[in-house]
Amino acid sequence: MPAQRSVTRWLERAPAPVFTAFAVFAAFATYFCMYAFRKPFAVGTFKGAVALPLLPDLDLKSLYIIAQVLGYCASKFLGIKVVSEMRPERRALAILACIGVSEAALVLFGLAPAPYAALFLVLNGLPLGMVWGLVFGFLEGRLVSDLLGAGLCASFIVASGFVKTVGKLTLGWGVPEVWMPAVTGALFFLPLLVSVWMLAQIPPPTATDEAHRTRRAPMDRAARRAFVLANAGGLATLVLGYIVLTAYRDFRDNFAREIWDALGFADQPAILTTAEIPVAMGALLSVAVMMGIRSNRKALLAVHGMMLAGALLAGLSTALYQAGVIGPVGWMISVGLGLYVGYVPYNCVLFDRLIAAVGSVATAGFLITAADAFGYLGSVVLLLYKSFGQAKLSWLEFFLGFSYATAFICAALFAASAGYFWLRTRAPAPVARPALDA
Repeated sequence: MPAQRSVTRWLERAPAPVFTAFAVFAAFATYFCMYAFRKPFAVGTFKGAVALPLLPDLDLKSLYIIAQVLGYCASKFLGIKVVSEMRPERRALAILACIGVSEAALVLFGLAPAPYAALFLVLNGLPLGMVWGLVFGFLEGRLVSDLLGAGLCASFIVASGFVKTVGKLTLGWGVPEVWMPAVTGALFFLPLLVSVWMLAQIPPPTATDEAHRTRRAPMDRAARRAFVLANAGGLATLVLGYIVLTAYRDFRDNFAREIWDALGFADQPAILTTAEIPVAMGALLSVAVMMGIRSNRKALLAVHGMMLAGALLAGLSTALYQAGVIGPVGWMISVGLGLYVGYVPYNCVLFDRLIAAVGSVATAGFLITAADAFGYLGSVVLLLYKSFGQAKLSWLEFFLGFSYATAFICAALFAASAGYFWLRTRAPAPVARPALDA
């Protein structure tokens, strides 16, 4: 379309701050809107037991959360192939298709009786897990990718609380609990269309981008296997750390209402959003400063140090809360900041810099999606363990113990990964020159 091509040409000639602002807004808005199709259902109470022979002790909300996370996890494994092989010109349409299927599943969820409606939450999560990798594909491999990725990451930090607040408001309008997820998603469909259109206008990386951050290209199975084998030691420790962080983040996110209620904030639904704003600002500022580090090796090691500090913050703030030094709001903000300082880099700067530091032609979308696949598998395992192995513990008690475990395990793994990549990248990485046909 001529209008679309003209916007792309304008962005190619636009000053760097203008291009960056456009790309950040488009990516942020797209993923922010996606959350309206994924997270609002978590604000529902869905009280009742699951009347199924194999699941006699499981409550209905836990079943629904496990069902959606199972679909989301399966989506990540599918996305390892789909996202890594997706051609740039098809990404925008793929995003809309994924979200359209997820909304249709929410409509079926409203129609189906409990507990069988859980099957449609599996279907709801099944396409959504690929959206992040598809969106990040528009941003990676650029000199400003650190800043673009930080802006994109802001979406999932603030969007979850915001869309759950909207979901709670729709319940106040008289929308039945089972229809609340579909209604909330429908409210965001028009802004989603606009933001995806904007995303599709972003031009590909320039020759200068490719010279400094390596060329990004679709990866077939052989290319994926070669990259993983060449960096297996460091990738293994990073993925293990991400499994723990994802389980911790997902638990905090899915049961935020229950945790805040236990802390005494049951009558303040806005806390779900307002407490995440300082978390988002702190986590994203820590990532954005990486843009000032030109050396990819130094940036990669600096990111590891930042993630290690985040893990320690989560553990220390939990100890201070239990000692009565800080209050519940300060604690929830501090553990959230520690969590996201470790979690956010995986979704933007960590793998983008890793690829550039080792000098490989690859895509960060592949690594992000692969890590996510195992991360959400860990989240499923955690939910099952809590539901069947620690059913008597309250959500708050379980979260306290898990905060200490996350801090210890992730600190050890991040230190090990930093040591691996410090050795792996001691020799200067070859500069990947732009392809002639790029």
